[in-house]
Amino acid sequence: METMSEEMKFEAEVSQLLQLMIHSLYSNPEIFLRELISNSSDACDKLRFDAISDASLLESDPDLSIVVGFDADAGTITVSDNGIGMSRDEVIENIGTIAKSGTKQFLESLTGDQKTDSALIGQFGVGFYSAFVIADKVDLQTRRAGAEASDAVLWSSDGTGGYTLESVTQEARGTTVTLHVKDEHKQFADHWQLHSIIKKYSDHVTFPIKMLEQLPPPAEPEEGEEPEAPKTPELQQVNAASALWTRPKSSISDEEYQSFYKQVCGDYEDPMAWSHNRVEGNYEYTSLLYVPKRAPFDLYESMTPKNGIKLFVQRVFIMDDAEKLMPRYLRFVRGLVDSNDLPLNVSREILQDNKVIDSMRRGSVKKVLSMLSDMATNKADEYKEFWSQFGNCLKEAPGEDPGNKDEVAKLYRFDTTQTGTEGELTGLDDYLARMQSGQDKIYYITADSYSAAKNSPHLEIFKDKGIEVLLMHDRVDEWMMGYLSEYDGKSFVSIAKGDLDLEGVGNASDDDDKKAEKEKKAAEAEPLINRIKTVLEDDTSDVRASTRLTSSPACIVMGEHDMALHMQQLLKQAGHEMPASKPVLEVNPTHPILDLLDREQDDDRFANWSRLLLDQAMLAEGGQLADGAGFVKRMNEMFVAMQPSDSDA
Repeated sequence: METMSEEMKFEAEVSQLLQLMIHSLYSNPEIFLRELISNSSDACDKLRFDAISDASLLESDPDLSIVVGFDADAGTITVSDNGIGMSRDEVIENIGTIAKSGTKQFLESLTGDQKTDSALIGQFGVGFYSAFVIADKVDLQTRRAGAEASDAVLWSSDGTGGYTLESVTQEARGTTVTLHVKDEHKQFADHWQLHSIIKKYSDHVTFPIKMLEQLPPPAEPEEGEEPEAPKTPELQQVNAASALWTRPKSSISDEEYQSFYKQVCGDYEDPMAWSHNRVEGNYEYTSLLYVPKRAPFDLYESMTPKNGIKLFVQRVFIMDDAEKLMPRYLRFVRGLVDSNDLPLNVSREILQDNKVIDSMRRGSVKKVLSMLSDMATNKADEYKEFWSQFGNCLKEAPGEDPGNKDEVAKLYRFDTTQTGTEGELTGLDDYLARMQSGQDKIYYITADSYSAAKNSPHLEIFKDKGIEVLLMHDRVDEWMMGYLSEYDGKSFVSIAKGDLDLEGVGNASDDDDKKAEKEKKAAEAEPLINRIKTVLEDDTSDVRASTRLTSSPACIVMGEHDMALHMQQLLKQAGHEMPASKPVLEVNPTHPILDLLDREQDDDRFANWSRLLLDQAMLAEGGQLADGAGFVKRMNEMFVAMQPSDSDA
């Protein structure tokens, strides 16, 4: 057979990627072995699953395992498996094309902080390239299960400009990775070094990891005796190769849980929390669920989250990313579920409407929410960090999982007017405990930033009365509140929408005399309000005296079911059509600007100043002006008109 060999170029980012990985991992180079063993374990998992429907793929070798070897004299380390293997095209796609692993996003996400960047490597699936941390050349030889021996391929690279692909012959299926170790890392080409790394990082890989036994040197023969024949070393299993989740919780240490998490989930940091449960009853299953410390780079962008929940059936790995086992708002949860009731040949289609899956999903959600509730109650500092990483995911729950929205709402944390500093968050139960006498509603405002929420003119009457308001300034908040109408029997009310009735709520600063004075001012301002309404009739649905404002001249009020202006603006920028709606302009009859407007007799100047009033209120609400140039022109004309004339001087 003619040997096919060709040289291929890496993408432009590859050299940069490899250098950055080496920099990120220079103080922990030993993880190269964990990554290669993890890849081998995945290959064995895939073969075991495919062989359920096609036993011929196992050929004459049904016992799946991983073998780690070394040659100290040659300075090489090998990791071999008899798993599924790869075809030539699969090698190019999965090994030769680093872009498949998210190179560009990986590079953009690197921070320069070694610990952070090390954690990112597992998220981006580029762990194979950690081999170049200790090796100046890597060879990968592989043959796919079921293919001809002559269909094998050898991939070689020094990690710089590119790689070579060569057709070779390989009788056994599977993959062997050979690392040509750099001089400064030759200490890894040692039996006890490799043995200890395997025990440290890969003890719970469910396939046997084997090494040749380390034999003592033969004894010196006595005088006249024949030298002892050298013994042939045998392969010995190094790892426990047990499904950790099948063991009793009492027998598993925290270190074992943490190590297993890193192995299964490809993370470089310990998890923040975990929950291990065995369920018996109508359906039997075991779950081991983890909350990571850090959000993956694509948590809020990807529609198909990776490295989520792995599905096992009777300890046989079935699939990654079993999205039916966890709702999308809990997509940050990692781990596995092992069922005793599903068939081994289960497919994603079968999972669509399956009572076993539904039961496991409900139970898993309950365990995760209980785990988070415990963290929020007993580990406030840890929960604050959790919320900073994953809080926006939980805010998707009311629309996705109405049955659990009350339970999830207990976990919510918000900035409020009570704390006065961004990041000093409060829960809804704490808010209820601080409610003013006569208050039976939970007041909130949404905005596009903390500063915009904190400084909104809508807060003025609430500050005056000492009523706490939740400051919501994440993009998801407006959407969330469309589904979250109440908590613990108290209705949520947006202070920027609809009519506002605070009578009998809060402190006594707004006494009967003050209320009577406001009503008198509003009545006196009615002719002025009608003049403004006439000018702005094409841009507003109404103009009215405000009960919200105490120091600002005007504010925009949306209808109860209207979307906030800042969200409307975001959706328009994203190309979405928005239904036409006109806001209400509320004016403060006690403000000096209203007095100035009332005295203005020139109709054109009155119209300009009325539009300025509306424009300023729109900007304060996070809206965007349709005629920015007109706003600037009117503002300049107003400034000029305010200058004293020569006769005045």
